Amino acid sequence: MLAVSDENAAIAFYKAAFGAELLWHLDSGHVVAGLSIDGAKFFLAHESPPHRTRSPASVGFTTVRVELFVDDPIAVHRKALAAGAIEQSPVEEHEHDVTGPKPIKRMLQGAVVDSFGHMWLIGKFLA
Repeated sequence: MLAVSDENAAIAFYKAAFGAELLWHLDSGHVVAGLSIDGAKFFLAHESPPHRTRSPASVGFTTVRVELFVDDPIAVHRKALAAGAIEQSPVEEHEHDVTGPKPIKRMLQGAVVDSFGHMWLIGKFLA
């Protein structure tokens, strides 16, 4: 669950930036919502300092990186920037040492920080 300072703005941003689908919306003073990006479900809610949940915008940093795997990371990265995200890194090809039958994994990945301070790594594994 992502803590945000403005739930309705966050819902609009995630729809515009990542094509998120709103699954449900509960408004009982503070909004809690369920969304889905290409079938991957996540929740968001208003930050709640009494319960020790604060948005990255409130504390000035994030401790979470959301990894979003998509068919076209370049297009999604551009769409997120057009919706107001800030580029953390451009989409580039990377190689990672991975144990197992295929020791090197190639990946195409870039990162953005959304309007609420959450970092999104947008990428896909390459053959």
